[in-house]
Formats: sequence, C-alpha cells, structure tokens
Amino acid sequence: MKRHELEHILRAASGNTARDRFFVFGSQSILGKYPNAPDGLLLSQEADVSVVDANEQEDMAALIDGTIGEISPFHQTFGYYAHGVTEETVLLPDDWKSRVISIVNENTRGASGGCLHPDDLAVSKLIAGREKDVEYLEELFRHQLVEPAKVSELLPRVPRLTGEQRALAQQRLLRICKRLDPSSGGAAPLPGPPVLPESGDEGTDKPLVRTGFQAPQ
Repeated sequence: MKRHELEHILRAASGNTARDRFFVFGSQSILGKYPNAPDGLLLSQEADVSVVDANEQEDMAALIDGTIGEISPFHQTFGYYAHGVTEETVLLPDDWKSRVISIVNENTRGASGGCLHPDDLAVSKLIAGREKDVEYLEELFRHQLVEPAKVSELLPRVPRLTGEQRALAQQRLLRICKRLDPSSGGAAPLPGPPVLPESGDEGTDKPLVRTGFQAPQ
C-alpha cells in the first residue's frame, strides 16, 4: 500500500460513514510518519481503520467492512481495502493518542486519519508476536525507524498487558535484537539506512536523526 492509497481509503471511509475523523492502526499506519516507508513495510493490502468516537466504533467497523472491506467492490476495483476495527482490539501504551500523526489533505477531502506513531506500532506488533509481526519489527529496526530501547520502555505502559505477557514480549524483543546482530547480542549499531523523509518533509533532503540500533538493556 502507498500513501495515496491510504488517503483514498480515508476518503472512502468518510464517504461511507459520514464521519471525518479516524484512527489508523496496523502496519500501514507507518505511512503517517513515513510516507515513503521501505517497501518491506508496505506489503499489506489492508488498512485497519476505526472512527474516533468510541461509542460508534463497533457499528462503524461493520459499516466499513461492508462497504470498503475485503472482497468488496472497492477491494476488487482498487486492490486494497479497509478493515473496520475498534481501538479495544489493539494493545497499546496508555498515552498512544498523544503521539498519533494525522493525515489530512486534499486527497482525503478533509477526512483525517490519526496514524499510530511508529513506536506505538512497534509495541503492538511485539505483543501480537505472529511471524509476520516479528518480520515487520525486524524491518523497522533494520531501517532504524524505531529504537528497540524505546519499545522496551513503552511496554510497561500497556494497561491491559499481564505480567506474563509483558515478560514474553520482552524476551521476544531480545531474541529479535540478537538475530539482527548476533555478534554482540543486538547491542551494536547496524549499518545506516537510506535517508527517508518524514511526514511534512516529502521531496526535501532533510535527513532523519539516527541514533543507531541499540538493544534494550
């Protein structure tokens, strides 16, 4: 999925729900901060979308699925689709809403999509722990778009996570770090990635600030 395709989904979601404020969860929320994210992070055809109003999320999720969801005419026409969700289905730090990155422009026709910050996206992927989630995390770390130490820092701030789940997630994170850099247990910097523009810097040569790949202590 490309940034303009996510913008199209937001426009279509607004047209079908008569709402104009959404959250974007899942892998394609990376397009909020990084409109030109590496291809390895953009493999999914699906964007997880929720209206902002918690009281409407369940009903609107069903409407989104029915109109622009998987196997809908929208999906069959454009090759990508929305999955209607509620925020309760995603395990995130308690202050994630303070870091969302909004997409709103002419292509969304005024609809806004609050995308997860990459740090919060990484936390949700780490907790989910499926093979595809682990591969996605490795891509985030390899391209230095997220620091493992920050993910480790945010884990205790996920309110619905049990102590056992947190411990398993932390162990999973350390295994990923060691796999990325087996010679030093994941503690040494990986080679720097190509410079990517952040949201708002498209078309510029403004570099991202890189602090190197560091495994959590």
